[in-house]
Amino acid sequence: MASKYQENGNGDTEKPLIVKHDADQTAHKEELVMVYLSTAVAVCGSYAFGTCVGYSSPTQFSIMDELNLSYSQYSVFGSILTIGAMLGAITAGRIADLLGRKGAMRLSSVICSAGWLAIYLAKEPMVLYLGRVLSGYSIGIISYVVPMFVGEISPNKLRGALSSTNQLSIVIGLSAVYVIGAFVGWRILALLGVVPCGLLFLGLFFIPESPRWLAMNGEEEEFEAALRKLRGKHADISYERSTIQEYLTILQTLPKVTFVNLFDRSNYRAVIISVGLMAFQQFVGINGIVFYSTEIFKSAGFNPSLGTILFGILQVGVTAGGALLIDRTGRRPLLMMSASGLLLGNLLIAFSFFFKAHSVALTLVPNLAILGVLVYIAFFSIGMGAGPWLIMSEERFSYMHLFAYLLRSLSTK
Repeated sequence: MASKYQENGNGDTEKPLIVKHDADQTAHKEELVMVYLSTAVAVCGSYAFGTCVGYSSPTQFSIMDELNLSYSQYSVFGSILTIGAMLGAITAGRIADLLGRKGAMRLSSVICSAGWLAIYLAKEPMVLYLGRVLSGYSIGIISYVVPMFVGEISPNKLRGALSSTNQLSIVIGLSAVYVIGAFVGWRILALLGVVPCGLLFLGLFFIPESPRWLAMNGEEEEFEAALRKLRGKHADISYERSTIQEYLTILQTLPKVTFVNLFDRSNYRAVIISVGLMAFQQFVGINGIVFYSTEIFKSAGFNPSLGTILFGILQVGVTAGGALLIDRTGRRPLLMMSASGLLLGNLLIAFSFFFKAHSVALTLVPNLAILGVLVYIAFFSIGMGAGPWLIMSEERFSYMHLFAYLLRSLSTK
């Protein structure tokens, strides 16, 4: 076995060939601090996402009473958020490319704050709807930019865990709205929604821009400075820097991608996996449960305030557990387990209303309703909530490394 020390001509040991410098440990700490700080700032947007989504449930009856809204009018208020989110998601890619990841998040925080203030000041339905659309537009941008930004700044060894914080922050925000909404009025709750938007806006001044975006825009000095800031003063960034540059070189040589390319035979598998998972995440009915959980509990005869508090606490705990498991058990097992639990939760909710409609086992109706909702949200949080976002991010980075590998292979021939 080769010695880790080298000898001089007199047989004396001079110094080790491999030295564990204190600088290595310092670089590691610096890397963690800045990456964690940048992620924490970014997921303030995810927290705001959760508050926007969860707001309509605990405030339903108080808003309807004060503004004299019908059920159909309040249904518009609850669901119009998704219309704004669709518009935001459609434009998010262009905004993130033009303004940068930080610029897109900053714009989103301003729009979200405007939406919350419109809801806070609303005296009639149209202003209420406007605020909801603005909130939806902002979270449409956030849903695209935050996972991308976190994925682009994270080192490989941390990407899975840090990407999971996006979904965890969403459910923390949603749960916070549920719990706080049981004790404060709907206008105060709307005003509190501005807080995470403000934290995101201010925090962006203290973190670097995505190195990948800087490199895409030809800002070489800023690119290297941002990468150095994220990885630490003493870290070796040469391999990651060359990988990013090679990936961008490959992209520049490829033909422009259009919507038609999604239907190429070579892309079927990637499109079905990534787009299919994101579609199923929405089609499983999560928005219906989240937006109207209070109404579900009330209709089933269960205390709606207690139900929403249990809902929020369980969601945070299970999502945190899923974040710890996702790198150990793998993505696919958690997704399969999640899908099975979603089916069970929906069946329990359906049976509770079936029994109520037919006056069968009425004493079981409240228990089935609360059990069904809690089972549903627990299994959604453990897999279907964070899994599709993480897989989308990983697919993107796997292609990046493949392109870099191909370029290096071609350059050596």
